[in-house]
Amino acid sequence: MTDVAAFSFNKLVIFGVGLIGGSLARALRERGAAVGARAVIGVGRSAATSARALELGVIDGAAALNDDAALREALSGADFVLLAAPVAQTQPLLERIAPFLDAATIVTDAGSTKSDVVAAARAALGARIGQFVPGHPIAGREASGVDAALPDLYVDRNVVLCPLPENTPQAVERVAAMWRATGAVVRDMTPAQHDRVLASVSHLPHVLSFALVEQILNSPDAALKFSFAAGGFRDFTRIAASSPEMWRDVCVANRAALLDELDAYTAVLARLRAAIETADGAALEAVFARSRVARTEWQEQRAAGVSNSDASK
Repeated sequence: MTDVAAFSFNKLVIFGVGLIGGSLARALRERGAAVGARAVIGVGRSAATSARALELGVIDGAAALNDDAALREALSGADFVLLAAPVAQTQPLLERIAPFLDAATIVTDAGSTKSDVVAAARAALGARIGQFVPGHPIAGREASGVDAALPDLYVDRNVVLCPLPENTPQAVERVAAMWRATGAVVRDMTPAQHDRVLASVSHLPHVLSFALVEQILNSPDAALKFSFAAGGFRDFTRIAASSPEMWRDVCVANRAALLDELDAYTAVLARLRAAIETADGAALEAVFARSRVARTEWQEQRAAGVSNSDASK
């Protein structure tokens, strides 16, 4: 398990207390790595969501986004603000909270794309952009909502930060320390690099998973096919249970990088189709063998990484 550094905070305000925001709150309060007042305030789109988070003890208080007085009180004296909402909401959310932000408050996000988020933050915050440290915890489950939040969701998971030239080293380190307190491994990337990498290993797989289910749904014998679906289908389509709203926004926001990956994937599919059509078993086996070796090595490296972090404790 990753070493967890001591981390202190007095107030964290989370916009979107679902799986990601709720898991951060639970990790900071339940894993014993954070000290201070550790008050967590949730701001949600619905009173029901906030009420459920309060009922579960994930947050200490709630504020409505459309209530100026409540929002001002929630943000007053906040050490951190986390935006854990779909990426398309970044600019309107930042514009909404900007008048109430203390100068010392650090704002970060959990968005799956970064170039668009940075542009939105610059548009909303202007000269105060240094208060915003872009981030992305690469963790999740197919379940969503605050009921799915886990205190150990981020243990040994990567969190990417994309520091801006305007960020102070102290602000970046504070955000990094917050995520390390959850058990995460923090890494830096540029926004463009983040979007290229995640388009390949996250965004494309989600599109393919949704696409397979859609293909079967559109077939005349869909019910029969679903009745025979087993382990392979379950494993391949697990992520198709993810939030449609979130993945809609991700695909649109990162469309340039995602289109490049879709084109490259389509080219590989065309090669495989040609090999199948011509019964070229050798070509098929060569692709399958390379893929098997690469995936096995990836799996072994991940396992070794977890083992090494255990040994370092």
